[in-house]
Amino acid sequence: MKKTSLISVILFFSMLISAVTISCNRNPDGKTDYSSFLADLKRKTFNYFWEQVDIPSYGIPDRFPTKRFTSIAATGFGIPSYIIGIENNFISREDAATRVLKTLEWFWNSKQGDQNAEISGYKGFYYHFLTYNEGIRYKNVELSTIDTGLLMAGILTAQSYFTADNDMESSIRSLADSLFLRVEWDWAMNGQEWMSMGWKPETGFLKSQWDGYNEAMVLIIMAMGSPRHPIHDSAWNSWCKTYQWEEFYGQEHLNFSPLFGHQYSQMFIDFRGIQDDYMREKGIDYFENSRRATLSNRAYCIDNPSGFENYSDNIWGLTACDGPKGQTQIVHGDTIQMWTYKARGASALRIIDDGTIAPTAAGGSIPFAPEICIPALYSMKETYGELLYQEYGFKDAFNITYADQTTGEKAWFDKDYLGIDQGPILIQLENYETELIWNILKTNKYIIKGLQSAGFRGGWLDAI
Repeated sequence: MKKTSLISVILFFSMLISAVTISCNRNPDGKTDYSSFLADLKRKTFNYFWEQVDIPSYGIPDRFPTKRFTSIAATGFGIPSYIIGIENNFISREDAATRVLKTLEWFWNSKQGDQNAEISGYKGFYYHFLTYNEGIRYKNVELSTIDTGLLMAGILTAQSYFTADNDMESSIRSLADSLFLRVEWDWAMNGQEWMSMGWKPETGFLKSQWDGYNEAMVLIIMAMGSPRHPIHDSAWNSWCKTYQWEEFYGQEHLNFSPLFGHQYSQMFIDFRGIQDDYMREKGIDYFENSRRATLSNRAYCIDNPSGFENYSDNIWGLTACDGPKGQTQIVHGDTIQMWTYKARGASALRIIDDGTIAPTAAGGSIPFAPEICIPALYSMKETYGELLYQEYGFKDAFNITYADQTTGEKAWFDKDYLGIDQGPILIQLENYETELIWNILKTNKYIIKGLQSAGFRGGWLDAI
């Protein structure tokens, strides 16, 4: 089958078999036209990735305006953002292709080795954070499997999008292939049943491993799809056997507390209508599971058992994010621990909640539940204005309950944007409106092979 024909079949079939239909109606709650707001949010969030890139290394900043290091996961989100920029006429295809090619060239030529300093990666993996300008390991951070996985998901998106018959786009495809094939996923298993979360030259593999369910679905799928360094065929069954299916706030689903774990993999892979053995038994798919997780997260915030200020049906969303100063605070007679950066969340597994709301929690779930996520984002912008929403869209987080014990200042609004929280807002908004990134990766042979190796069937996957 010719490539153009394959893409046409996939696009047509995916519309027919979607487990949950995504409506591009700009008033998903039936009340308000959000068109102008969504257009502004998309453009401003895109600008974060386009304008703040570290030109010497082409890495995306972990955060801004605070500048500490770049993030390889944020760079993995940045590459699809350039494609979104093309499709929305924010930038030209040539400018985006030039940026992507320079990014891939830098990663391919970066320093690889087992040294503990002045190095960018090892065995095809990259360190979690890299320094500005040089792009080398920041302090003693780990060689990160998940962050490399998210970087590779972005790289594979570029490989499947830039298909033109010219030198630049041919080079993008070739470099993307070489970068993906260089990753030694099998080495990262360390001879164990589950992949290690990382490695340090000083101490070897981290003890923590990737067992399910969390944000690493796309990591395991890509590792199973690698033709050069695949992980074992039983890896997906091992992953699934640690799942925890529970009811939480009226929703029976596969639990994971922070919402980012339900979002990251589905920024890249369209799980509507495709199922592995686990989801076939449950009678749903991972997309529906993320919808239920989003609904239960909101229901918990509406219930607001700790009585934090300003939680409501349109002010909600718990996930990993920045937070106010680490201190304890009395809230309605209870002592509450406040955190700085923390993986906040709510599920049957655990609740970590200090009154801090992150817009990316709703933003990254837009495709799953647009009728509650879009009004929530709009309400946050309208309620808090420039305290929360500025040149690059939403600042990372806010906490209205917080009161500074030193100054007595009430309420906290983050000063920073975070790249790994900007990405879900932009990519998932685009997937909601056009299914762009999903449809691109439906043509990627490594993603397809990984899904099939993991036992996924049905829907668009059966149309290939």
